[in-house]
Amino acid sequence: WDWSVKYPVLRFSFGSGKFTDIQGLTHALDTQLSHLEQQFGITARFEHVGGRFADLILQLQQQTQQPVVILIDEYDKPILDALDYPEVAKANRDFLRGFYSTIKDYDAYIKFSFLTGVSKFSKVSLFSGLNNLLDISLDAHYSSICGYTDTDIDTIFSPELEDLDREEIRHWYNGYNWLGEGVYNPFDILHLFRSRQFGNYWFETGTPSFLVNLLFKRQVTSLSLDQTFTSNQVLSSFDIEDIATEALLFQTGYLTIKQAERIAQQDYFHLGFPNLEVRQSLNESLLAVLVKDKSKQAVNSAQLYRLLLKNDFEGLKGIFHAFYASIPNNWYNSNKIQEYEGFYASVFYSYFAALGLDIIVEDASNLGRLDMALKFNQQVYLFEFKVVNSKPRGKSKALQQLQDRHYADKYRHLNQPIYLIGVEFSKKDRNIVGFAVEQA
Repeated sequence: WDWSVKYPVLRFSFGSGKFTDIQGLTHALDTQLSHLEQQFGITARFEHVGGRFADLILQLQQQTQQPVVILIDEYDKPILDALDYPEVAKANRDFLRGFYSTIKDYDAYIKFSFLTGVSKFSKVSLFSGLNNLLDISLDAHYSSICGYTDTDIDTIFSPELEDLDREEIRHWYNGYNWLGEGVYNPFDILHLFRSRQFGNYWFETGTPSFLVNLLFKRQVTSLSLDQTFTSNQVLSSFDIEDIATEALLFQTGYLTIKQAERIAQQDYFHLGFPNLEVRQSLNESLLAVLVKDKSKQAVNSAQLYRLLLKNDFEGLKGIFHAFYASIPNNWYNSNKIQEYEGFYASVFYSYFAALGLDIIVEDASNLGRLDMALKFNQQVYLFEFKVVNSKPRGKSKALQQLQDRHYADKYRHLNQPIYLIGVEFSKKDRNIVGFAVEQA
């Protein structure tokens, strides 16, 4: 490569700006174009941003006799920021489609273009005129360009590892995967090395309120998130009118690829939480929608932890009974969610996950799938959940299922106490009506 040759660079970034305002995108681009025109000493000959962008490319090429490099960072942010305002989001998308088509129209004057963002809008939706893009989102050759690898942590950052648990670093922040080597979240790693304490640094930079509300609207339970199965076609599309839940979670970093599978000439993916930070933080946010009181949520979580330490099962039943009882009636009016086992089970799961505990959901054995397993304090707790029409009489059906399917056998090699917990919920009462515990 001849490093002596320099090319003029036009860099745009949508990292800042109020894009929920119908004029916000236009103002942001107008400001950036003005700065670029000043930087290269070029006088604007057009008023609209598309014309100014095209003229900037032409004049720069003529001025330097070199093709132009175009870098666009957070190309999708004006749309994502406005998802709660569909009409504004669509207007921003249509505006950007015209702006980006300039890159295609003036291809003869461009050396290289590179666009980065969080989501992956389909070419039809956003890049209908820009069909010469090479998508490297799921290309194994580029899988580690957006994060730190294990090698990076162990070599470049080795002086920072003193007094930090190496396995804990991996557990908290590693796990992002794009069909190649897994990577750590750089934002988290740098904050960890500075503060010397583990925390949810990346998650705290923004509350995914739109995402959390959408999950509840679509009745997607937290239990199912870590067991998501989808296709490459679903992950590769992102449109305002039809946002697939899996695509949204994957493209915004809350789920990542755990395993790839080729079935009948199509690529399929098993998705799950990348690490402890994401699993813990997202479940806290899901709980917050139900609890509506963060102080109460914190009290519940602390009490739950203490009850587990003492194996106080009656106390566990009481705390969850009180929690379900506190959910407002109007929350149920807009849906039939009280009839689904997944809703009740996800509340259990989210409380345990928000504490960062070791949980396995839908754990398969040769006789079936266990709803939830919790390993804590050198003990194993196996949960089975059932929704019933009325208060059960006689032996718990949920507990009977745990026994009949011998779910405990899979955990006996741990040589730890094993507790079978059958939990039954009433559709009518919208609460726990059965809570049976037995040591296996």
